[in-house]
Amino acid sequence: MGIYVGMRIVFLFAVFGGMKGITYTQVAQYIVLIIAYTVPAVFISLQLTGNAIPQLGLGSGFSGTDMSLLAKLDSVVTDLGFGQYTTTTAGSTLNMFMYTLSLMIGTAGLPHVIMRFFTVPSVKDARSSAGWALVFIAILYTTAPAVAAMAKLNLHATVNTAVKAGGDLYAPEASIKNEDRPDWMKRWEKTGLLKFEDKNGDGRIQYYNDTSKNAAATAKATAAGWKGNELTVNPDIIVLANPEIALLPNWVIALVAAGGLAAALSTAAGLLMAISSAVSHDLVKNIFMPGISEKGELMAGLFITLFYVFAHKGIFFIKGTDFLPMIGGANSFFGITPEAFGAVGAMVNFVVAFLVDKVTKEPPAHIQAMVEAVRIPRGSSAVTGGH
Repeated sequence: MGIYVGMRIVFLFAVFGGMKGITYTQVAQYIVLIIAYTVPAVFISLQLTGNAIPQLGLGSGFSGTDMSLLAKLDSVVTDLGFGQYTTTTAGSTLNMFMYTLSLMIGTAGLPHVIMRFFTVPSVKDARSSAGWALVFIAILYTTAPAVAAMAKLNLHATVNTAVKAGGDLYAPEASIKNEDRPDWMKRWEKTGLLKFEDKNGDGRIQYYNDTSKNAAATAKATAAGWKGNELTVNPDIIVLANPEIALLPNWVIALVAAGGLAAALSTAAGLLMAISSAVSHDLVKNIFMPGISEKGELMAGLFITLFYVFAHKGIFFIKGTDFLPMIGGANSFFGITPEAFGAVGAMVNFVVAFLVDKVTKEPPAHIQAMVEAVRIPRGSSAVTGGH
């Protein structure tokens, strides 16, 4: 229900507010998002490393030990049969490379960033706006690895007391009793995103990789009487559950929930505006209908927005009327997941631009002069030459 309510809110202010409305809402959403994301990270970093800066805490020593936080995490996960945290990749190496590349070049080309020229009066202001946007986005991006590592370590420490206290991870008393599990686990169990199954009947929670190829870990689990992994955790809950796992105050937990909603609304609004404006202005006006009026462009943008939303969520949000398969679906391509496919699009775009440049004649001199003048951040200085 919350998702559908959020979709309707985004749809309304994207359609009726336009770029200006989205700009102001994204400012408010970012303030909520950055506070909600960094405040818990600061608290958790202090808990685990004594360093208040998460980015530095990631490389700091783990409190109470002579090991770094990442070394401790690697030790814990490998002992329990998981892959080494600092070297394991998501999917294939190709997918991970494309994912990283998409993240890097995608950030610089985000519609939230590169389309700022629609809402500022000059080239200088557009450059300044985009620059500051990238700085603030960098704060989020550099905090993310610390949040991920600390959340994973805290999760293991929650169900296995030997993680922080030291000792044998496979000792009977190391695994917590199911009846003693924290309240946050009970709450998430109700959603179905966290599940416990007592496979060996000892009333304790064993969380490890029961399909591991690590012979030593498998032998230890067998010797301890473990009959298989008993805890299933959906990765999607980690960010939202992170402050609960760290036992932070309720106001911090509420802040994270608000930040998650702000992130969803901000991204949806920015992408909707990018899609609709690209089709209505760049495609419809510049190619198919050069004489279309501004009102016509607006209506075309509105149609594209409706088409995109209805394709995913159904015509007027009626269940069963979606037509996502008609526009390509959401399947992966040669092992590259949709999240990582942006890099492929960027490469195709570059190749097409290069080929078009080679097979078409050069633009007039005054157009080249105008482009060069725009590249120089001189505020709102007049550009010479006709256009």
